[in-house]
Amino acid sequence: MGMVKEFKDFAMRGNVVDMAIGIVLGAAFGKIVSTFVSSVLMPPIGLLLGGQDFSQYMIVLKEATAEAEAVAISYGTFLNTVIDFVIIAFAIFLVVKGMNKMKKKEEEKPAPPPAPTKEEILLTEIRDALKK
Repeated sequence: MGMVKEFKDFAMRGNVVDMAIGIVLGAAFGKIVSTFVSSVLMPPIGLLLGGQDFSQYMIVLKEATAEAEAVAISYGTFLNTVIDFVIIAFAIFLVVKGMNKMKKKEEEKPAPPPAPTKEEILLTEIRDALKK
């Protein structure tokens, strides 16, 4: 029973839950960007490069026969994936940059002045007593 309790304590820590939420949102964001790149961004680029679907670019190593499929290196699909990665990395960079900027603003706020020491309080009381 000790191991189950220890695992529950581990799994319910704030850091683990926050990380899990980040992973789920990151995966969903990745799907959105992949769809954006393949459906919105790459068709115009393919049109500029000769009117082909960019994901169809490949080097055929062996033609298809009646018995076997073609063997090809699909570098167009790879390029789509690289573009996905670059866009996702740039978007994450912008989010982290924004968060760092907000955090920096919080750090720039001046700290409240420290409370007076016992000696300062005593000296203030003596000064006030002498004024009377």
